[in-house]
Amino acid sequence: MAAERAAVVSQLPATSARRIGRFDAVAVDTGAGPMVCVCGGVGPAAAAAVTATALALDPPYDVVLTLGVGGGFTGRADRGAIVVGDALVAADLGADSPNGPLTLADLGLGETTYPVPRQLTAALADRARTAGCAVVTGPVLTVSTATGTAARATALAARFGGVAEAMEGFGVRTAAAPYGVPVGEVRAISNVVGDRDVAAWDIPGALAALARVVAAIVARPLPR
Repeated sequence: MAAERAAVVSQLPATSARRIGRFDAVAVDTGAGPMVCVCGGVGPAAAAAVTATALALDPPYDVVLTLGVGGGFTGRADRGAIVVGDALVAADLGADSPNGPLTLADLGLGETTYPVPRQLTAALADRARTAGCAVVTGPVLTVSTATGTAARATALAARFGGVAEAMEGFGVRTAAAPYGVPVGEVRAISNVVGDRDVAAWDIPGALAALARVVAAIVARPLPR
């Protein structure tokens, strides 16, 4: 979203506008090298579209990061924490059944989980800590419909071991896979996953934390 992109670049050096295909992007030179930040929109399909466009029309890229706010699962990632995904999980892609949901892996139709390279996860987490944030690593669940009940939150957390929920990571990974580019995910936690209590959300605080963390992450080159 536009507010997330604004936060991502807010503590970085001067930026310049550019276009990648039909998408507006922001370019900035960082200690990690040239960085391009583009809004993917909401959901895995929109995120996959912009990622595939950038990788096809604007190569080369060494690393793709999906950055933004997200929800944390109770007892695993509290509001204000930074979550660094060590796996990206397509949590609601598959089929329903009388015995519960079936993932693509259950159906024999593809992979459900993408393990993030360990060295990339470790580097992202270490640098996030230097920004003074509480950091949690674990699976980030990608959903097409954000969770709005405690029952669904409990079921998702139990099944996949998720620490956070968002809506884009697995789509980004799906688009990047044919290009062999590693994908990492970093989420600033603005709310608890479960019953929707918008009054308890802290999106401004999460965006501020995201800005600090991104500045620390791109201060020097990232491992692939």
